[in-house]
Amino acid sequence: MSTAAVIEDLAGALPPAPPVGNHAGAVRTCDTTGLPVCLVAEKFIQLNAVVAVVALLAGGVAALLIALTRWPAVHLLDAVWYYRLVTFHGLNMLIFWILFMEVAILYFAGTVLLNSRLFSGKLAWAAFALMLAGTLLVDIEILRGKADVMMTSYVPLRASSNFYLGIILVAVGTLIGVGNFFGTVYIAKRDHTYSGSVPLVVFGAIAAAVIAVVTLLHGAVVMIPTWLWSLDLVATVDPGWYRLVWWGLGHQSQQVNVCAMVAVWYLLATITTGAKPLNQAVCRAAFVLYILFINIASAHHLLVDPGVGASWKIWNTSYGMYLAVLASMIHGFTVPASVEVALRKKGHDRGLFGWLAAAPWKNPAFSGFFLSLLIFGFIGGITGVTLGTQQINILAHNTLRIPGHFHATVVGGTTLAFMALTYYVVPLIFRREFPLRWLARAQPWVFGIGITIVSLGMSLAGSYGVPRRHWDSELTGAQFTYGFGSGANVMLGVLGMGAILAVTGLLIYIGLTVAAVFFGRRIEGRAMTPW
Repeated sequence: MSTAAVIEDLAGALPPAPPVGNHAGAVRTCDTTGLPVCLVAEKFIQLNAVVAVVALLAGGVAALLIALTRWPAVHLLDAVWYYRLVTFHGLNMLIFWILFMEVAILYFAGTVLLNSRLFSGKLAWAAFALMLAGTLLVDIEILRGKADVMMTSYVPLRASSNFYLGIILVAVGTLIGVGNFFGTVYIAKRDHTYSGSVPLVVFGAIAAAVIAVVTLLHGAVVMIPTWLWSLDLVATVDPGWYRLVWWGLGHQSQQVNVCAMVAVWYLLATITTGAKPLNQAVCRAAFVLYILFINIASAHHLLVDPGVGASWKIWNTSYGMYLAVLASMIHGFTVPASVEVALRKKGHDRGLFGWLAAAPWKNPAFSGFFLSLLIFGFIGGITGVTLGTQQINILAHNTLRIPGHFHATVVGGTTLAFMALTYYVVPLIFRREFPLRWLARAQPWVFGIGITIVSLGMSLAGSYGVPRRHWDSELTGAQFTYGFGSGANVMLGVLGMGAILAVTGLLIYIGLTVAAVFFGRRIEGRAMTPW
């Protein structure tokens, strides 16, 4: 698309930009979109995005080593380093990479899309410093061998006090960042920097922020007593209470990702094709359903726990879950439908799927977002609905089918969507062009195909009963003879090969992003080169 077309399409979904003089000296005008960019917010978008990519690299390297260990023919790591890196991988990929990116997205949505200044630079510094300090503290403790407790860190497993303190610091820092976003939205509303309702992308970001507050408060409730227990200031922590409250942090944090991911879908659909939501009210209602119901999906982690009753379990894994699924189905239909309508209006209306063939597949932002939608919607959606039901979950919960599901949602969905967004964040916020555009166009496909193979390999290996966390699927040296069959080993090999491909796509992404940020051609006084 041309620069003029991008601006024209954005104008239909995003608010028009008032005069720059509203906050003179603190704003620049984007040469590509014509949207105002708060310079203070721009700095923190850059800082959070950089740390996010570093966390992604760390977690990705651990992912490859773990996958090669689960592959029986390779079985790379010993038991100690396997569990250590599972802990390291989970926290860096599911928490640090995504939280830093989400804070960057909140700052972008609250300032650029609402034409507002950031509420407080000091709060942004405090949030970033606490999150960075907590991330470093957690990673150091894990690599020192002081926190081999997996990401869930179930008590009575006990890590060093600094491990729990680091998680608390990340949670508090993120809460401050979310509060800064809410303050920014308030300023935009007070100063009338936009007309009508907030844009749908910002509405989705607000929904993600609301869920984040609930999630992080659960984290504070569960981690502060556990930290005191690790310091011997509290005698004991009840394991049943810990599991119940921890999943209010652990599972809900992934629902923050879902809201942010869907908001990114709407944004990239508009930027890449000029798509506009077909029905704003329906899309906003779906985000409200997320706020009200998606947090209860954590019940499927507690189905064998005696601390919660059967009625609660049944309601949560049936009617409550279906209301959350309804929200995802709405977005899963409205996003591609908006793209179809936009492309058909441009004359791509031959046959049932002529519009899809004519889509801008050479734009990695489009291909990344559309692959994210497909992987999340089909593989993640189907496995999520089945594994979230009580009867199936009882059979499958402690098998590789569960990681097969969330690698389709969190990695194939959220991570790939955030990667796609980067292909516009770097040119528009860092003001640098991507080099090696042919490689950038291939990257979403390499990563998307790789993580799809990983998800399918895990899910099918889990169908043979392969446990989700055990270091040695062949149970070497066990006092009893048991195996999962040759079919399971084949699927674990598929998992390993998929991981090699996915991590290759991840490394290409990181290499291209680093090359663009530090060595890419400057964009000064001109629009970015269209993809």
